[in-house]
Amino acid sequence: MTRDEVLKQGHVALVVGGDSAEREVSLRGGRAVAAALESLGVQFSVVDGPRRLLEQVAAGHHDRVFNLLHGRGGEDGALQGALRLYGIPVTGSGVLASALTMDKLQTKRVWMACGLPTPRWETATSPDESERILAGLGTPLFVKPSREGSSIGMSRVDEPGELAAAIALALEHDERVLVEQLVDGPEYTAAVLDDQVLPLIGLKPAREFYDYAAKYESGDTRYECPCGLEADVEAGLARLCLEAFNVVGATGWGRVDLMIDRHGRPQLLEVNTTPGMTEQSLVPKAAAAAGIDFEELVWRILNTSRID
Repeated sequence: MTRDEVLKQGHVALVVGGDSAEREVSLRGGRAVAAALESLGVQFSVVDGPRRLLEQVAAGHHDRVFNLLHGRGGEDGALQGALRLYGIPVTGSGVLASALTMDKLQTKRVWMACGLPTPRWETATSPDESERILAGLGTPLFVKPSREGSSIGMSRVDEPGELAAAIALALEHDERVLVEQLVDGPEYTAAVLDDQVLPLIGLKPAREFYDYAAKYESGDTRYECPCGLEADVEAGLARLCLEAFNVVGATGWGRVDLMIDRHGRPQLLEVNTTPGMTEQSLVPKAAAAAGIDFEELVWRILNTSRID
């Protein structure tokens, strides 16, 4: 990029932290992104949380926003809508896609309506619904809050007697819980950048599933990139993930997670419109495999900023 291109960005607000359950992940990624912006010569300020950001935007302090908030208040369309009122460009997806993909249940309903594969599911608002759900889905199951990320509040259920407690745990994080049939097979993730799917990553957690500790704490998860699939199989999964990304209206950058069931069929899990940017995060790993270093990745994400 040229000096003129850098100056054209104006004063960038890098918004991180906030008060969602993913605050610490956001702060860690924010430190890495801040270092890259500084190296690129971009004028920027780090702002903690959406409320402080909007106060500063209202005062005319920023020209665009690099959004690295995860979860509610930053990834769910609320911030994107507020910035649209001020006419401030923000990275990543707009109001509709951000709100839709924050809700795993609504995302699955859209995919199902579009004929895209996703595991069977039920919803729950009380542990008392366990028997009904078991009658429809059996076990094993995954139980997750409908509107959380980073596997927060998620449990694997192998025995019927475990389901009520798993629902109760998820209800600590959301008023509605998604109970999904477990996919017995390998997990992959597809990073999307500027309408391009980066090399898929195969996830090999040492624990029973890719939970918060496996993502950010343990260091014992294996990431395979190249993912080990035949080139035509990987290309087919990449096309599916891009379609899944597009049908929910996501734009700019993001990540689509999926698994392959025992019959070799892909099953879409969720879309992340503001993925992590920590040292263990998946989008930087996929970008590196595509020959995109971290600074270039940050620059390209910054250039996804627009007014939705």
